[in-house]
Amino acid sequence: MNAKDLATYAKNTWCPGCGNFSILSAMRSVLAQLDEEGYPIENVVLVSGIGCHAKITDYMNVNSFYSIHGRAVPVATAIKLANPDLKVICFSGDGDSLAEGLDHLIFAAKRNIDITLILHDNRVYGLTTGQYTPTSPLGYKGKSTPFGTAELPINPPELMLACGATYIARGYTHGIDHLQKIFREAIVHKGFSFVDVLQVCVSYFNMYEAYNRRVYELEGNDTSSFDEALKLIRSWNYDGGETKIPLGKFYEADAPRLDQAFSSIKPIGAGKDEKIKLMLENFI
Repeated sequence: MNAKDLATYAKNTWCPGCGNFSILSAMRSVLAQLDEEGYPIENVVLVSGIGCHAKITDYMNVNSFYSIHGRAVPVATAIKLANPDLKVICFSGDGDSLAEGLDHLIFAAKRNIDITLILHDNRVYGLTTGQYTPTSPLGYKGKSTPFGTAELPINPPELMLACGATYIARGYTHGIDHLQKIFREAIVHKGFSFVDVLQVCVSYFNMYEAYNRRVYELEGNDTSSFDEALKLIRSWNYDGGETKIPLGKFYEADAPRLDQAFSSIKPIGAGKDEKIKLMLENFI
C-alpha cells in the first residue's frame, strides 16, 4: 500500500500553512507502512471530534466515525471494547479534549484503554475563529478574551502522566519525520497512547517562529522513569517565554488494560441473558 492510496477526493478546506497538513501526511505514511507490516488498514478505525482537526477523517480513506464535541474518546473506547482486534486512533483538539471532553480523556488514561489519541494542540479555537482554549498561554488575547486570559494553561502531557497513560510523547508539525516516528510508536503500543502535537493555527495563533526557535528533540532520556518524564514534561509549562520545548517520547510503560479485563469477563458461548447477568455480577 502507498500513502497516496489513503487519500480521498474530498476538498481540503484547511487554511494554507495549517499544521494539520503535516499530521495528515505523517499519519497516511505510518498507516500505509503498518499495513505492510501486518496491521491491515481494514482493521484501523479513526474517530474524531468537532473542530478543524476533525476534517482529517474526510481526507483519509480509512474506516472512521465523527463524534460530537468532546465525545471522541468515549466513542473510541466503545469501538475498542466491542472489537479488541481493531486499532483505534482518536483525533481531538485541545478544546475538544481538554474542555468539553476532559473527563473522558482522564478516564481513558486511568483505564489504560488500548487506543491512541492524537491531540491537535493549536492552543486556540480555530474553527470558531480565535477564542482561547485550556492550553492558551496566560494573557492570550482573542475574541473571547480581548484583554487577555487570566488563566494558567494546562500541561496535557503532565495531566496524562498523572492519570495513568502508558505512552506519552510530544511532536511538532514542523518535523514530519519525527511525527511519523512517534505516531508509529504510539499506535503499536499496547495501552493508552497520548501524543501532544504542537499543531500551529496560522490564521489565529501563528506560533511557528516561536516554536522553531525553542523546540529540541529528546535524546537518551529514560522513558521508563516516571520521575524523569515528569521533570522533562514540566520543563515547559506552556508559558509565553523563551523556555526550551522538548519533543519526543517522555514515557512508556506496560500495565494492565481495560480492553483485556473487559474481554476476559465475556463468557464465550453464553446466551444474551446469561452474558448480561454475568457482566452485572462482575461490575456490581
